[in-house]
Amino acid sequence: MRLLAAREHSQAELRRKLCARSYDGAAVDEVLDQLIQRHLQSDDRFTEQYISSRQGRGFGPVRIRAELRERGIDGGLIGDHLDGQDEQWVEYLRQAHDKKFGAVLPTDLTEKARRVRFLEYRGFTGSQIRGFFLQLEPCNL
Repeated sequence: MRLLAAREHSQAELRRKLCARSYDGAAVDEVLDQLIQRHLQSDDRFTEQYISSRQGRGFGPVRIRAELRERGIDGGLIGDHLDGQDEQWVEYLRQAHDKKFGAVLPTDLTEKARRVRFLEYRGFTGSQIRGFFLQLEPCNL
C-alpha cells in the first residue's frame, strides 16, 4: 500500500518491487489481484496519468510509448491512450521547442538540424517535426 500511496504504479512495477523484497511469487500475485479488484491499482489509470505527466514535460509519443513498455504496459492499452491525438502532439512539440529555443526561427541548416535532433530525442515523430517546421518557416529553410 505504501508503494501506491506515493504514486501510481503499473502491475509489472509492483510485481518487480515486491519480488525484489523476497516476497513469495504466489503471495505477490494474490495481493496484486486484490488491489485490482478493489480498484486500488489500475494499469489504465497508471497509463493515463503517466502520459499526462510526460506530455507536460515536453516528451513525444515515441518516447512515452517506449517508457510505458519498459514499465510493463500492454501495447494495446498504450495505443488506446496515445493514438488519435495528432493535433495535441503538434502543440506539445511546439511547447517543447519554444521552451528550449524560444519562438525564434532557426538561422541556418545547422541550427535547424540541432533542433530536429532535440525534438527526435524528446520522442516526436519525423512527420510531426516536419509539419511543425513547415508551419514555422514556409520558405523551407
